[in-house]
Amino acid sequence: MRNFPDWLAAYIEYAGFSEAPKRMHFWSAVSAIAGALRRRVWLNMGYYRWCVNHYIVFVAPPGIVSKSTTVAIAMDILRKVPGIAWGPDIVTWPALVTAFAASMESFTVEEDYHTQCALTLESSEFGNLVNPTDREMIDLLVTLWDSKQGGFSKVTKNSGSDKIENPFINLIACTTPAWIAGNFPEYVIGGGFTSRCLFVYTDQKEKLVAYPIYHIPPGMKETQARLAADLEHIATNLVGPYVLSGEAREWGESWYQHHYSHPPAALQDEKFGGYLARKQTHLHKLAMIIAAATRDELVITAEDLQLANVQITDLEVDMPKVFARIGRSEDSIQAERLVQFVIKNSPVSYSAAYQFIHHAFPFCSDFEGIVVGAAQAGLIKFNKETWMLMKP
Repeated sequence: MRNFPDWLAAYIEYAGFSEAPKRMHFWSAVSAIAGALRRRVWLNMGYYRWCVNHYIVFVAPPGIVSKSTTVAIAMDILRKVPGIAWGPDIVTWPALVTAFAASMESFTVEEDYHTQCALTLESSEFGNLVNPTDREMIDLLVTLWDSKQGGFSKVTKNSGSDKIENPFINLIACTTPAWIAGNFPEYVIGGGFTSRCLFVYTDQKEKLVAYPIYHIPPGMKETQARLAADLEHIATNLVGPYVLSGEAREWGESWYQHHYSHPPAALQDEKFGGYLARKQTHLHKLAMIIAAATRDELVITAEDLQLANVQITDLEVDMPKVFARIGRSEDSIQAERLVQFVIKNSPVSYSAAYQFIHHAFPFCSDFEGIVVGAAQAGLIKFNKETWMLMKP
């Protein structure tokens, strides 16, 4: 029997004492439920299955929110669930083979025998976990995200042919926009890997909490234990294929038509084409998790799909910010910093603006060109009489 009618809602309330936005708590909880469910549930699409694993990446400038702490609150609960296997801190093929082998287990669904090798990967620094320039490893993560039924084989020089039965990787990690700009080559953006990731971006705190210890809700340990017990219930009792209710199927078909005929304006750039093609998959993966958070019945309702759509679409507004610096010159990046500085502190004197950005434009003529260009583009206003820069 469950302690909470909605595990996701209960977790968000439990973790709400921290400064992180609710969307980060929501996606941390999603990762925890996905890690508990593993390959034990799926949605059958005939030629393939959708499993519940996610690649979730928290992205925020340094010092804005405690990304790793936010992730750890949820993962600490998942670690209390027996039988959950954890992946290596650094993803290499040998390390994955070892971890997959140790995680292998079996279960039955209506007398049918199933095996799985399911891992959850957690990292406070995405760069320590994955090397985006390692094409072979990126391609491997792409394949593993699809959670294809059957064995996965890979030929290596040292050990010959390694085979893994029904692999499953659930990943949550943290990084900054600057790290993505400096380490993600352009060919990765819009390709197979990033389109399989959900990037949760924030550039501001939900609230200011100087001393979290004084904001911890009473009975925190007891609530954590109840959340862990419910997560263990989910991990143990939910097994088998999900099905769509009649209303869910109707809603999903209508959504599919609208999705391809009215793509979101914020994602018109071709780099987001891969993500848009996989949004339906993201949608149903999340819908299964929302269903699992509220009931044991393996049925996806129209309401599950609608909530999943709201939560995923909410991320899309900020997706361009995640990759905004990829392929850009240093001058254009510094010019953007200047514009943001002016908008945040408007009005700003010409001399104060130059002091702020002087390290990037030591020659006054270069700085003048940046100011004139930003003003002509309508990003800022420049009053030549008072020599003040203002937001538009």
